[in-house]
Amino acid sequence: MHAADTSALQLPAMGLGTWSFGGGTYWGPQDQGDVDAVVGRALELGVTYFDTAEMYNAGASESSLGLALRGRRDRAIIGSKVSPANAAPAVLREHCEASLRRLETDFIDVYMVHWPIHADSIRHFTNDEAVIRNPPRTDEAFLTLAALQREGKIRHIGVSNFGVKQMDEVLALGVRLAVNELPYNLLMRAIEADIIPFCRARGIAILGYVALMQGVLAAKFESFDELPPIRMRTRHFAGRREGSRHGEAGFETETMAALQAVRVIAREEKLPAADLAIGWALANPAISCVLAGCRNLTQLEENARALTLKLSPTVLQRLNAATEELRLKLGPNPDYYQGASHARSW
Repeated sequence: MHAADTSALQLPAMGLGTWSFGGGTYWGPQDQGDVDAVVGRALELGVTYFDTAEMYNAGASESSLGLALRGRRDRAIIGSKVSPANAAPAVLREHCEASLRRLETDFIDVYMVHWPIHADSIRHFTNDEAVIRNPPRTDEAFLTLAALQREGKIRHIGVSNFGVKQMDEVLALGVRLAVNELPYNLLMRAIEADIIPFCRARGIAILGYVALMQGVLAAKFESFDELPPIRMRTRHFAGRREGSRHGEAGFETETMAALQAVRVIAREEKLPAADLAIGWALANPAISCVLAGCRNLTQLEENARALTLKLSPTVLQRLNAATEELRLKLGPNPDYYQGASHARSW
């Protein structure tokens, strides 16, 4: 067993989201040969952080990543996430051990609670009404994580999708938070208001996920009706959309206007919109690591192109201006899937 290393976490500028690894209902089948090739090439490119979770394809993502990292685990930084439904002390320990087995490793570099621990979060991870009615306690969960850290099973404790008050609650326990993983892209800028200043002041690294908003920022379409329904569940889109649960009117006009403005800038800069979007996120010094998912080598190489981009201050200012109205309309809450009355982050 490796001893715990609680020194400062060193993250690369870009990390690899691995939700598609192992294949599943959300992303469809995923070939392990492609996964192996992507992981190997990512390490060569310096994309050394790999982000997974126990819920991604019911553990298959962790298993697939573990296979791909055989013989090269020492070159990788692994982040995984435990469901808030599984955060009671004994259950959390069992699930951490299960993740370790699937990942074929003695330790997880960054182990995060996937969403804040309360009923509105938990109901999306389990149908067990007893757990929903009596959620695990936040203090017990994070003190258990601290114990796992002392035992060397995890190196750094993190959270995902936690707001300022929720992070404060954890910090008050004397637990050191290394990271908060949060949505961040040109169309999802809520964390700029309160969460980024809070994290910067306390030395909490930010992992920015959905850099391309699951392809929305890269796709070429004229109408949102051309998008798969599963890509239109956020508060950007009307609550009447299939699969939506936020129940609000949405901001489709503002979202389309922002997208079209970004596309204009991309054309003028002679860059693919995806490169511009990832490059914008990479340019923010408050974001420690930008996560971008991919299915194959071609997509990985396309994402990694942004690492060499140096967007001018003028271009960055134009991109901010192009998406500012949408930022203000959506507000400072980073839960893009639920309405204000049922938001999971605060």
